Amino acid sequence: MTLEPLDRHQQQLLLSQMIVVARQAGEAAMAHYGQPQTRYKQDDSPLTQADLASHQALVQGIADWGNCWPVLSEEAGLAPWEERRRWQRYWLLDPVDGTKEFIAGNGEFTINIALIEQGVPLLGVVVAPALGKIYSGGRDLGAWLEDQQGERAITGGVSAQVPRVVTSRSHPSAELAQWLSRFPQVSLIEVGSSLKLCLLAEGKADLYPRLGPTSEWDIAAAQAVLEGAGGSVRTLDDQPLGYNGKASVLNPHFIARSDG
Repeated sequence: MTLEPLDRHQQQLLLSQMIVVARQAGEAAMAHYGQPQTRYKQDDSPLTQADLASHQALVQGIADWGNCWPVLSEEAGLAPWEERRRWQRYWLLDPVDGTKEFIAGNGEFTINIALIEQGVPLLGVVVAPALGKIYSGGRDLGAWLEDQQGERAITGGVSAQVPRVVTSRSHPSAELAQWLSRFPQVSLIEVGSSLKLCLLAEGKADLYPRLGPTSEWDIAAAQAVLEGAGGSVRTLDDQPLGYNGKASVLNPHFIARSDG
């Protein structure tokens, strides 16, 4: 069955709905902020009540739209590949990205909701509730930041003479150190969660090399925002980072750029 593309008006309407639901999920997560009850999943990654509350808010919010597209969430069972490979359009959720930052109480965690179409992150919303920030965008729409100053359009673009390289606060790697050695000088910015990509979208950083493991739900929403701001996320063999093209939900290593 041929998938009818979403026109600009439909995308704008969906993005508005996504912002409402992601904001509600952020409120659900914040109800547990500062008092996380933590357990660990099979892969030794932490799980808090905030993850579960945010997941429920996202899934319920999407269901309330009467939407029939499939949902893939970090906090739900992974549908069999034989089923997922037929998905042409679906929701991809990370109820709390940066759970370690949530537990540490530094505010650098996000709620991520993306709409994937034909393997491409079409629309994305990233809410950082503890920081009071909402990033939204799509590759065909543009990108926006809403904070205490109101809502405004954002764009990337390299502007610093010394490259500003954003890196993970919780996942340093020897591969990253080797990659950075190609530059005579860099300015490093450590930050957690999908906020790394959002800083590129704002033009506050130039490069984000990810040379360690990530999952598709970690990146998709912020990738849509970054691409809406004129940036890019490409694999080490210079291919656009895509989605739902294989059984594994692990991403290859990639380089994100603020200037596309």
